[in-house]
Amino acid sequence: MDTENIVEYVKTRFDHFENKKILREKYHAKLLFAFSEGMWKASPELISLLNVYKTEERIVLEDEYENPIEINPSELLELVKQHHQEIMNHWLNEIDLLKKER
Repeated sequence: MDTENIVEYVKTRFDHFENKKILREKYHAKLLFAFSEGMWKASPELISLLNVYKTEERIVLEDEYENPIEINPSELLELVKQHHQEIMNHWLNEIDLLKKER
């Protein structure tokens, strides 16, 4: 490796915005989880939708792979909220570490 390549590598490695983008992609991928034979993304949109149906006993929703899945909305809501908050907390911790490196 020549000096120019090393300098470019170091610049890329410590590029704050690039690292934030990488972390975002990493944690968005971790928002996916399995429940009731479906794959779900723990998103604010899903949380809102499940809040509308939380008093229903069973509903059918489309999972991330476009499959209709019958679920208990209150059970899925609790899992989605827990998973979403857990992932967001980990992401925030890594962002805080990234800020300290600058």
